[in-house]
Amino acid sequence: MTSWAPEIRHRRGPRYLAIAEALADDAGAGRLRPGTRLPTHRELADRLGLTVGTVTRAYAEAARRNLVSGEVGRGTFVRGPAARFATPLGAIPVEPGLIDLSANHPPTGPGAAEAGALGRALAALSRRKDLARLLDYPPPGGAPEHRSAGAEWVRRSGLETTADKVLVSSGNQHGMTAVFAALLSPGDLVLTEALTYPGMKNLAGLLSLRLQGVALDEQGMRPDALAAACRARSPKALYCVPTLQNPTASVMSEERRRQIAAVAREHGVVIVEDDVHGRIPERAARPLSAFAPDLAVYLTGTSKVLAPGLRVGFIAAPEPLVDRIAAAIRGTTWMAAPLMAEIAARWIKDGTAETILKRKRREAVARQRLAGKVLGRSVGRGHPAAYHLWLSLSQPWRGESFADAARRRGVGVTPASAFAIGRTGVPDAVRVCLGAARDRGELERGLRVLAELLASSPEPAPLPSGP
Repeated sequence: MTSWAPEIRHRRGPRYLAIAEALADDAGAGRLRPGTRLPTHRELADRLGLTVGTVTRAYAEAARRNLVSGEVGRGTFVRGPAARFATPLGAIPVEPGLIDLSANHPPTGPGAAEAGALGRALAALSRRKDLARLLDYPPPGGAPEHRSAGAEWVRRSGLETTADKVLVSSGNQHGMTAVFAALLSPGDLVLTEALTYPGMKNLAGLLSLRLQGVALDEQGMRPDALAAACRARSPKALYCVPTLQNPTASVMSEERRRQIAAVAREHGVVIVEDDVHGRIPERAARPLSAFAPDLAVYLTGTSKVLAPGLRVGFIAAPEPLVDRIAAAIRGTTWMAAPLMAEIAARWIKDGTAETILKRKRREAVARQRLAGKVLGRSVGRGHPAAYHLWLSLSQPWRGESFADAARRRGVGVTPASAFAIGRTGVPDAVRVCLGAARDRGELERGLRVLAELLASSPEPAPLPSGP
């Protein structure tokens, strides 16, 4: 049995949630290994000076999140890595009648042009005599024409590359998995923004990587904080989202990107740039990878800017890393589905992709304006074309309590704790995804519920049941 005693003094919110979140952080960082037996309810309660009922509720919450499992007569045990990439902390499952503003989904504008474009693409493909090739295994890394289209898509983002340096993945998340599996080993340290994409947290649990957050400002990751972390911890990689950062929606200036790249180069740290939102702004700085092309891996795709169901991603890597990443793709899904890659390539080449992108950009701008009108000054830093916004809360609201209250009123949002790396400094804020609503009318109804909550005070938390 471990002598684990979570550090919860600086965590806000109910104590049972603080224990569950500390357990999640310690398991994700490797401080609690899979199979570790946790203290009994009574022992942990005595260590923390809490009631047994509070610890019982904390363990129950951890079990609900698939972090632990209980065995009658034996105790409570930390579950394996597979359990740690389930539902991100704070995410809200879709329920009947719920206006789910927790999922970072691209907005669908009037007319749903993507469906028509898909129908035309499939009809054109059906007339091809070589259609059977899309049912066969492509060469490693993807068919040449698909890699060529991917290289063109990457170049439109401002990063010069060639088809031989671009690999096709089954979406951006799979691309991340392949890159980190190829380049890092279990126990390696990855630096991320202090608030980061929950998919990165889940992936770290899956691959047994350690994460450390780097302080943010209105432009994203701070170069001075990155340099300090590199000097202190010798990280192997840096993962960041410079454009429309998730969850804050901040955008790095070009000068900031130069500074971040310079720090990474000085310390020999591989950059893994997630630019899945990079094409959304009409005008954006060149990718961070453009300032360190020899040590940066660039990830982009179609899910956020065209359609999530395509599941096509593109990885642009320095030549020495291409074969290693291609091997990791084969070791995970073997290949991206050629049919999906063919549709994405056709759309990129014939202009359909740019047409869809412009429509989504216009819809995102319209939804941001609607959010600003309804929520007013509470909306934090961000970008006028982002699919999500960062909603700052005033005391006594906290992220978890606000998300819980919103859910009880039929609206899903995600608290800051779902994105936080580490135990301290979690802001009182929630992420609100504007693209997830089916239309602007539904979005406005959800935003008005949030506005009403902002103007009110939290209801007293219910007392825990049990001993």
